[in-house]
Amino acid sequence: MGKKTRGAIAAGHPKTAEAGQIIFELGGNAFDATLAAMLASFVVESTLTSAGGGGFLLAHTQEKENILFDFFSQSPLQKKPLDQIDFYPVDVNFGDAIQEFNIGLGSIAVPGNILGIFKIHQKLGTLPFSVIAEPAIHYAENGFIMTNFNEFSYRLLEPILLAYPESRKIYAPQGSLLKEGEICYNKDLAQSLRELAKNGLETFYQGEIAARMLKDLSVGGYLTQDDLSCYRVIERKPLKINYRGYELLTNPPPSSGGILITFALKLLEKIDLSKIKFGSPEHLNILIQVMELTNQARSQEYDNSLYQNNIAEIFLADELLKDYHQELSKTNKWGSTTHISVIDEDGNAASVTTSNGEGSSYVIPGTGIMLNNMLGEADLNPLGFHNWTCNQRISSMMSPTLILQEGQPKFVLGSGGANRIRTAILQVILNLLDFKFPLDEAVNHSRIHWENNILNIEPSSDRDLAINNLELSPSAKISLWQEQNMFFGGVHAVGITHTKKIEGVGDARRKGIALIENLE
Repeated sequence: MGKKTRGAIAAGHPKTAEAGQIIFELGGNAFDATLAAMLASFVVESTLTSAGGGGFLLAHTQEKENILFDFFSQSPLQKKPLDQIDFYPVDVNFGDAIQEFNIGLGSIAVPGNILGIFKIHQKLGTLPFSVIAEPAIHYAENGFIMTNFNEFSYRLLEPILLAYPESRKIYAPQGSLLKEGEICYNKDLAQSLRELAKNGLETFYQGEIAARMLKDLSVGGYLTQDDLSCYRVIERKPLKINYRGYELLTNPPPSSGGILITFALKLLEKIDLSKIKFGSPEHLNILIQVMELTNQARSQEYDNSLYQNNIAEIFLADELLKDYHQELSKTNKWGSTTHISVIDEDGNAASVTTSNGEGSSYVIPGTGIMLNNMLGEADLNPLGFHNWTCNQRISSMMSPTLILQEGQPKFVLGSGGANRIRTAILQVILNLLDFKFPLDEAVNHSRIHWENNILNIEPSSDRDLAINNLELSPSAKISLWQEQNMFFGGVHAVGITHTKKIEGVGDARRKGIALIENLE
């Protein structure tokens, strides 16, 4: 451990960002800081992510190597009769919209976050794993003060968090859900992390934690020891395109979010958005049309072929895009997901998005770890529940993204937000590269989301004027949100200014925060 590292981290919780900053102060690189922040997020953002979930990390190293680490959840090796499966719906009320999720033991897919962290540490980390895990262990053992967003998240997911005694022990230790200003402890998770730091990942996939998990999942769930033993982290080549003179790297297939963002940018590259007023009817009409055409293309050309080897080349081919360009030229929700963006002075950059779904409600006894409900999320199962193919990496909207300028990281970004991830990231990219907004404005400007003939739109100073001039079909519905909301994602981003200063911003929709070590 040497001198402090100059860098920045943007994340969804002060303690998540603080964990990364601590590692910078100890001389760790961007990847060390990212892994520490990920572990901390399992403690302080446990309604969004977990050691029992999965995710993706997009890395750019100082040697200019680009790697997408895929440690997202895997479907089980075998199916069971549905009458043997514990799987049931719950409603989550956002205030302006209601989403249905499915939970229970039968909603749990193979978790990948822990193996992902170990593999990335082995390849790119510089500090001992015990050092990287220490901030998270401290927060879990000694507690952290509940934020307003923590309280909001707990209330939102109340039916899930109170379903089992093990989860109530974390979220409602005195019988009612914890509130802002109170202290949340997870001493079982602190002990689990200590065991992982001491004994390695076998503790989770083959040791005591695995044994406790599988004992319960043998009745009502799918997972077996073979599922855990066969799971692997996949290193992929990032999906790459050029846009407005920048090189964009994002999550490739079989995940869906990155290629849908890329498709939308391909549609937009022939339109000069810099000559259009931000938030104007013309701007919103273009965004709505691009989102609609991307949804159509996904349904017609992508979902049934997403595991095809050359699907990226087919889906982004000029021949296919031509028809959608012609259509565009005619116009001239919660998501239990969190994101961390990190950059350091040596040119290392990491964009990582992880999720636990909404959580299955099942906490592995004595571990403080809630497992995911990836098999119960409609966004991840476009062909319908229980129609997944066995032993296959589940497709996700998570889209960690890097924007390079002359081969060097310029912006690092990503988002939580389920099916709104791709539209949130798309709009921030356009704000940065087309409208030339500063990073904080690019992230925190109002957003829209168009899907299923419904326009969801956040408040802005000229919203009323804009919506009165939109070119919508008579059957379209407009949902006017009264304030910015996490429904529209949570884009946490860092970057390098033209004066080489490191900057960062956390999305206010999710009470995000950025901590910066410029050392100047």
